Amino acid sequence: MEQTMKENPLGSEKISTLLTRFAVPSIIAMLVSALYNMVDQFFIGRSIGMLGNAATNVAFPLSMVCTAIALMCGIGGAANFNLSMGRGQRDKAASYAGNTIFMLLFLGILLCILTRVFLEPMMLLFGATQKVLPYALVYTGITSFGFPFLILTTGGTNLVRADGSPKFSMVCTLTGAILNTILDPIFIFVFDMGIAGAAWATIIGQIISGIMVLIYLSHFKTVKIGKEQLKPDFEHFGRIAALGTAPCFNQFAMMVVQIALNNVLTHYGASSSYGSDIPLACAGIITKVNMIFFSFNIGISQGLQPIISFNYGADKLARVKEAYLKATAAATIISTAAFLCFQLFPRQIIGIFGSESEAYFQFAERFFRIYLFCTFINGIQPITSNFFTAIGKASRGVFISLTRQIIFLLPLMLILPMFMGIDGVMYSAPIADAIAAFFAITFAAKELKKYPSLKKSV
Repeated sequence: MEQTMKENPLGSEKISTLLTRFAVPSIIAMLVSALYNMVDQFFIGRSIGMLGNAATNVAFPLSMVCTAIALMCGIGGAANFNLSMGRGQRDKAASYAGNTIFMLLFLGILLCILTRVFLEPMMLLFGATQKVLPYALVYTGITSFGFPFLILTTGGTNLVRADGSPKFSMVCTLTGAILNTILDPIFIFVFDMGIAGAAWATIIGQIISGIMVLIYLSHFKTVKIGKEQLKPDFEHFGRIAALGTAPCFNQFAMMVVQIALNNVLTHYGASSSYGSDIPLACAGIITKVNMIFFSFNIGISQGLQPIISFNYGADKLARVKEAYLKATAAATIISTAAFLCFQLFPRQIIGIFGSESEAYFQFAERFFRIYLFCTFINGIQPITSNFFTAIGKASRGVFISLTRQIIFLLPLMLILPMFMGIDGVMYSAPIADAIAAFFAITFAAKELKKYPSLKKSV
């Protein structure tokens, strides 16, 4: 263990330096992933309009499924890898990395097949109206071919970071996003391919990113990954899934909430002055704009993971405590900045994605200001959830990951509109955000009391 500590800077380098080195590339990678959907939303909104934006919103839950699978395998695999490395167990670490790669590839292909088979029922379940359905079928039908590559990229970059190459993980994702951004206007406007052009641009970028990740994983730096390490080990699968459950459940929870949100807005919107399609389109844009902000928090939490896992495995608890507190402070500063943007400039933000009726903009402004009112505290929950996952306490991480989306937001989203109409959907989010943050702070404070003073940190 002493030899491993000397060789690995995770156990000795300054915490703020490590956070910057690992979190910044992770943030950029997450931002780029979010921009895949944002870029499509922008060009589709400019070419097709509101129905095209609504179609990408209907398809969005499947992107969340991809992210959920990728984070379960990627974060779970990376956490086990770093915990094993911190304990000096190199062979076990290599086996965890190999099994993670196998899981990413297998589950990506499986999701692609299932989507192809059940495409139309899925789109209807996710809230597509009769006007939106044709666009949703075309867009999702094409992008489903990119799911294996999207899952490999999103999950595999966690292993790349765990191997000590956070910048390359960023480059992998950035390359695909830049390619998507270049191809989108060419396919949509020059080749006149419409929403299908946006879909093809997306999967071409995902394929390139996935190939880059696969090439890196075949040349791991810290351990050797060969056929023996790729051999399926169900005990390793279980441990990877256990430590990846919290971020996975969080994404699945977001997917469930997104589906519920689409259907509730469609239902109550029909009886309002806005109709069904305006709330559905606005919700899609607001969700993806919020994902841009949330990418900062997820990026910080992913950059934090190898630092937490290695030092916890090496029993350097003062460094664990310091890393968590500094990451939480950074996320709160970013969240506050996002809150100010959402409250002060909602019309300007929504206007980026095309010009629509005044009713459309009025609804979007109210949705922005109310639904995202507690944004300033939204960095605490994901970082705390990932913190517990990184130290191997998966059950606590899972609970915290479910507090906002499933335990509080989903019930509120279904109950409040019964009394408040479509406004009830908007007010459900800030209430859930506040309660979830309270639970995260309480759990973290109880855990950190056990750790040494920060003054003893290296």
